[in-house]
Amino acid sequence: MKIKIINGPNLNLLGRREPEKYGYSSFEEYLLILESRYPEIVFEYFQSNIEGEIITEIQKSGFSADGIIINAGGYTHTSVAITDAIAAVKTSVVEVHITNIFAREEFRHISLIGRNCAGSISGFGLDSYRLAVEAFIEMDKSKTRNK
Repeated sequence: MKIKIINGPNLNLLGRREPEKYGYSSFEEYLLILESRYPEIVFEYFQSNIEGEIITEIQKSGFSADGIIINAGGYTHTSVAITDAIAAVKTSVVEVHITNIFAREEFRHISLIGRNCAGSISGFGLDSYRLAVEAFIEMDKSKTRNK
């Protein structure tokens, strides 16, 4: 199984940006934990602060990866273009957020991208990514059982 993880703006600052809210680990450090926990999964990672680059990455991976995990950061609440890119690809996408977006500012309660995702996971810190991986494992098992 190949899972693409796409992180949006400011997530390159994990471990340094508001660690009381986002934790003390960089995403690269957490990715090593995921890779050791799931050696049978090939993880590909991409991060950008630029909306168009995120869209291009969704389009590149959206027909070849077995799943995409996306944390679109602030674009979650504003980007029709990322929403459209997710709708345009065949690969299932799971939306993740490190913090509980419903416990934050009101504008963060609305996810434009969520409508085109298989599911959304919010509020479990970096472990939100592991939960998304588990969701893809379960989706894969379900596909196998239904064949």
